[in-house]
Amino acid sequence: MAKVKSPAECVCKQDIRTAIDALDEELLEIFVRRQGYVRRMAQLKQHPDEAFDGERIETMVASIKDRAEALGLEGEQVEEVWRTLIAWNVAYEKRTIAERLAAPGAEETKVAD
Repeated sequence: MAKVKSPAECVCKQDIRTAIDALDEELLEIFVRRQGYVRRMAQLKQHPDEAFDGERIETMVASIKDRAEALGLEGEQVEEVWRTLIAWNVAYEKRTIAERLAAPGAEETKVAD
């Protein structure tokens, strides 16, 4: 990422927009990396019902919310973002697994956790 000004160094709206745009680009790259793991998880899971693990989700969201608040962010906002991200990931996994199982000649193979 190119050097961007800190919030305190920003003297105009364009400085802030430039910094936010740079951060958004970094976030996209991180989401791409994260999605790679979601794709791999969908390959390893054997049934669409495995895509939703309520206990894991609640534990993860609580941990992220606590960490966000410790960093000075609004926990509810972070929780909403993560729940949306998780919902998209669960839907992707369910759809991908179902498509794989419905494919002609699809054979279920047991993959270790």
